[in-house]
Amino acid sequence: MIRKPAVAGIFYEENHDSLKKQIEWCFEHRLGPGKIPSVGTKREIKGLMVPHAGYIYSGPVAAHSYCKLAEDGFPETFVILSPNHNGLGSAISTMIEGEWETPLGNVEIDTEFARELVEDAGIIDSDISAHIQEHSLEVQIPFLQYFSEDFKIVPISMWMQDIETSYDVGKSIKNVAETLQKDIVVIASSDMTHYQPQNIANQNDSYVLDAIKAMDEKLMIKRIMERNITMCGYGPVASTIIASKELGARESQILKYATSGDITGDLSAVVGYASAMFW
Repeated sequence: MIRKPAVAGIFYEENHDSLKKQIEWCFEHRLGPGKIPSVGTKREIKGLMVPHAGYIYSGPVAAHSYCKLAEDGFPETFVILSPNHNGLGSAISTMIEGEWETPLGNVEIDTEFARELVEDAGIIDSDISAHIQEHSLEVQIPFLQYFSEDFKIVPISMWMQDIETSYDVGKSIKNVAETLQKDIVVIASSDMTHYQPQNIANQNDSYVLDAIKAMDEKLMIKRIMERNITMCGYGPVASTIIASKELGARESQILKYATSGDITGDLSAVVGYASAMFW
């Protein structure tokens, strides 16, 4: 099947040329990396954390992760982990066949990897319904398509985000990558604090980002629970940290942090956005 766009024209431009210009705007924005990168061939990055709001809000922050990715070079497959905002489908859901459509074209699912993942993890189901309306995974794909058409994806939607589930997902990603001998990058889609004053968001998000920088998934979740921080994709981030370390990552960097208030000027109730990489 072809998974049709759910948020084109809402979270990002629905026209091919307008979308490419919007992505370029994200890279060149004052909160972005300030350049459109060339695609390299190093291939050191194992994992990324990227926000998922509308491009006009979080796109410049997201562009920091995709700038590093482009400079590092593209793998065969991206395993993209997102929260499940709608509550539809299974607790942990992937798709094992088909394509995802965006205004920049269609991207094929890595059926071999997805099938092996369902078999290895046990906790992951093949369930299309979890993905039909979910925006947080969809918005990552055009950034990838801007630089290349030569890649596949494995979409994973996580309604359950506890640490045990995160370990199951992260370790299975590593197991399948090794079994199939595939070069992958794991992408966690997550926003940070939701609808708090700017100063509170900055304090809480810094507290969590310090744990992410340390690649300590248990400490990250502990700190989120301590302060009841409304980070929506902590399970995907935990799984990405786990998978990245299992795949050999020993370094990390918080690439950029900003809030919706830094875009709109309204600091009374902001959403936090962060980009990070693990290599």
